[in-house]
Amino acid sequence: MVPQILKRPHALSFAASGFLMYYQLGVVRALKELAPEMINSLSRVYGSSGGALVAAVITCDGDLDAFQECLFKAVEDSRRSFWGPFSPFVGVFRTLKEGLIKNLSENSHQKASGKLYLSLTRVSNLQNVMVSEYKSKEDLIEALMCSCFIPGYGGLIPPTYRGVRYMDGGFTNMQPCHDVEGVISISPFTGEIDICPRDSQALFSIVNIFGTTIQLSMGNFSRAFHAGFPPTITVMERYHSLGYQNAISFLLMTRDMKKSITKISCSNSTSPIKKVALDPA
Repeated sequence: MVPQILKRPHALSFAASGFLMYYQLGVVRALKELAPEMINSLSRVYGSSGGALVAAVITCDGDLDAFQECLFKAVEDSRRSFWGPFSPFVGVFRTLKEGLIKNLSENSHQKASGKLYLSLTRVSNLQNVMVSEYKSKEDLIEALMCSCFIPGYGGLIPPTYRGVRYMDGGFTNMQPCHDVEGVISISPFTGEIDICPRDSQALFSIVNIFGTTIQLSMGNFSRAFHAGFPPTITVMERYHSLGYQNAISFLLMTRDMKKSITKISCSNSTSPIKKVALDPA
């Protein structure tokens, strides 16, 4: 998808990403470092599943480094078991929830209300629900946990949000509002997305899945596996670098930002921005 040339985009949309939310964290880091005016001017941030957690961190001014450490811990815990995150001895969601409790401020719900839109799937009828108003920090965290709950990951019984059971929002809306004008879509999967990896070859071109369009490619098959079963920390770091690079490519395609981006010295960045292979595996 050719990104729209926008001086100030209205919103960002983070796709369901599983453990590949680390790719999206690389994108966020690049945007915060190289285009802070874009981040500061956002009116809405959409998120689904793992992308919902990234959306919350950026909306509530969370600490990216602290959240990355939390994600690393979840990855390391998952890789200790043959069954990965499906092992009853691995508490992926417990680790992520503890990270959110520690990382989000007490007034995070106020920052998120009216700005952070989370995709949830209602268990009773498998319908998608978007929530954007939060009564407290605990209320916000409950919505986030519902948005990324996959049966088998840390339990079989879906969590509740305001008395109603929900599960992963990616099952019914993988990329919220990606087709709305002014929304910049971000996904770790190649497809008709503004910021995403770019695979050179596809098996059967583009397909629609869970409300978004992605490419059928070997690269995406590999990423889908890594989203559910995390690779090594080294590979995760490559995904982070790839997200950073893809964000730079997007910014360079916008005429009003190209001049400022090309003036930035790589030595001033806190993240690696060297070229990496499109397939971190």
